[in-house]
Amino acid sequence: MEEKDFALRLAKLRTKKNVSAREMSLAIGQNPGYINHIETGRGTPSLSGILYICDYLGITPSEFFDTEIEHPEKLKGIIEDLKKLNDTQLETIAALVRELANK
Repeated sequence: MEEKDFALRLAKLRTKKNVSAREMSLAIGQNPGYINHIETGRGTPSLSGILYICDYLGITPSEFFDTEIEHPEKLKGIIEDLKKLNDTQLETIAALVRELANK
């Protein structure tokens, strides 16, 4: 993932969380302009910065970098709920998902 792609992904996920760049910066213990600098390409987070960002967004780094996942935080919640279902329930859900995905 290129820096500009990282910045776009961060902005998109932050916006979906309905939080300002300033609020997010302060919430992860950074200066008020931290997230804005990353999103505008004027800065790059360290590895620990990426981990703080992902933790704040409620996702894993893998989910952050998988740009095919439009709503990683929602998908993560669904997967956690699916783990509680029995085999018959999972088969029903799988059939429903296949039907929805083909529409």
